[in-house]
Amino acid sequence: MGSWGSRGVCLVIEDDQDIRNLLTLILTGIGFEVHAVSSARDAVRAAKALPLVLVTVDLGLPDGDGLDVAHDIRKLSDAPLLIVTAHAEPHDELAGLASGAAAYLVKPFRPRELTELVDRICPAGTPLASMAAREVADEDRRH
Repeated sequence: MGSWGSRGVCLVIEDDQDIRNLLTLILTGIGFEVHAVSSARDAVRAAKALPLVLVTVDLGLPDGDGLDVAHDIRKLSDAPLLIVTAHAEPHDELAGLASGAAAYLVKPFRPRELTELVDRICPAGTPLASMAAREVADEDRRH
């Protein structure tokens, strides 16, 4: 299956490098190939190019609103969206879920909280993950 993780490709959208690195470490550890970006512009570009099975989105991005990014990615991909943010008010969570997110996680979070949410919204072996893994394997064979 090439260099891709067995659970497929996860796009991490987070401007804080420490949190981006933590998300990458945790998600790689549970089997994802992580592509991490720090801006709204790079997030949409990556979403167009990658066979995504999961997306994490921070709401506070330097060049755009994370909710707008979530809406844009939802138009490009059926991958579950997980909002990971410091915005902890109930209206923030409702807006996040209304943007197409499958779940909402408030920072700071425990790694176990993240892995449990990910396992719930993107279980290993789901049709989307299996389809994306086949697409990547087919692409690897062509090259």
